[in-house]
Amino acid sequence: MSRIGKKPIEIPAGVKVDIKGRLVKVEGPKGRLEREINEQVEANLEAEQVLVSPLDEKSGRALQGLTRSLLANMVEGVSKGFTRVLEINGIGYRAELQGSTLNLALGYSHPIAYPLPEGISAEVEKQTKITLTGIDKELLGATAAKIRSFRPPEPYKGKGIKYDNERIVRKAGKTGAK
Repeated sequence: MSRIGKKPIEIPAGVKVDIKGRLVKVEGPKGRLEREINEQVEANLEAEQVLVSPLDEKSGRALQGLTRSLLANMVEGVSKGFTRVLEINGIGYRAELQGSTLNLALGYSHPIAYPLPEGISAEVEKQTKITLTGIDKELLGATAAKIRSFRPPEPYKGKGIKYDNERIVRKAGKTGAK
């Protein structure tokens, strides 16, 4: 039984939700998002709340919590927005922002030029801290994961790109032969 799926989504002031069949459009001060929900669940707008209910008893209940979470993230994104912070560790590793392109020097023989997707903006502080912001939580997480994949943190020296709240489990190196 989904407990998350049964919770109503409160709509804050300044946010407008429009539901037409399976298409849900959310518009707020930061922008607008739209998503097509699965046919096994339905979303209803009732008194400044969105309620998600399953249509099919078995598979609809499995998708109820997912759909509710996705719609709640849309409402929060257009009202507050989302932020993800990446840290770069390593000698000579740095980032630079040129327009909407993120240029990374990560110890390879070539610099990496990563064009940011539309809807995602970035700020670079001290060449080692990248702050990504956007209204779409899914796109923001995918962008942060893509940037991290260019040089994931390694366990011996901790060099690479990591999330700000990520803890790298360090390993001891080899000991000398006796």
